[in-house]
Amino acid sequence: MLRSSIYFLVFFIFISSALLAQQGDQFPHLEGTTLTDQDMVLPDDTKGKFTLIGMAYSKKSEDDLKTWFNPVYSTFIHKASSSLFGDTGYDVNVYFVPMFTGVKKAAAGTAEKKMKEKTDPKLLPHILFYKGDLKTYKDALDFEKKDVPYFFVLDKSGKIIYATSGACSDKKIKEVEELVEEW
Repeated sequence: MLRSSIYFLVFFIFISSALLAQQGDQFPHLEGTTLTDQDMVLPDDTKGKFTLIGMAYSKKSEDDLKTWFNPVYSTFIHKASSSLFGDTGYDVNVYFVPMFTGVKKAAAGTAEKKMKEKTDPKLLPHILFYKGDLKTYKDALDFEKKDVPYFFVLDKSGKIIYATSGACSDKKIKEVEELVEEW
């Protein structure tokens, strides 16, 4: 029992330190196209505003990435767009990035078409399809596990100020919200 507790503690410290290692680093250059056919370059096209980025590169991680859609939309997009009194919501960029790499690039067109059909139209401009190399992002962003999504908050200059992984939770949304309010 003690041995398994020690292994868990070491694993937890390792994962936590890997995510913290990214803080302060510039987010790597990423080119993609939204589901509304807008070409984007992150973080270049998002500078001047905070940016929330969720990334997934496997089917299972994509399913967990989708757990972020509604909470992020409700907290950071809908609040800002439905404010009756002008500038009382958040002024942030939000992008969810399914990544199609290697042989999966060939399936990107079919996946994109399905996602356009099944996704709430309000979310379409916030889903950015990436087709290309994965190694650059695995190295720069410490993608340790392919079956979990990774979520980042960038400051106005494109530097990572928060990183987490896994499915969304109330705690994670609250941390992101407090961070955006704090800055």
